[in-house]
Amino acid sequence: MAEKPQGDADRTADADRLRALEAKLAALTPKPSGPGPMGKYEQANLAWRMVIELVTGLGLGFVVGYGLDYLLGTTPFLMVLFIFLGLAAGVKSMMRTASELDRKPGTAPEDKTSGHEPGSDERD
Repeated sequence: MAEKPQGDADRTADADRLRALEAKLAALTPKPSGPGPMGKYEQANLAWRMVIELVTGLGLGFVVGYGLDYLLGTTPFLMVLFIFLGLAAGVKSMMRTASELDRKPGTAPEDKTSGHEPGSDERD
């Protein structure tokens, strides 16, 4: 047990020793190299995202077109039209996602505005 209550000097000495110990442990701890545990799955995640974007565009086009055909009593003309519009939207979204494959993790997209204000990670 404690022999006597600690004073401020003892507390600061303990805090300094604790910081020194943490610094030694941080120096001895091996740093991870290469991609993180989810790094190798990043491209597969992007591929699934692209598939989902394409299918979602087609599905939304079908639903909107079918709904309008039902409400207006037309032939499946609007359904076919909106399926093609949904396909175009899905492909456009897919191409935007495909452009992310060339970027390295952590790099920001090019800023085309002249008054660029740094983000939170750039201010540090």
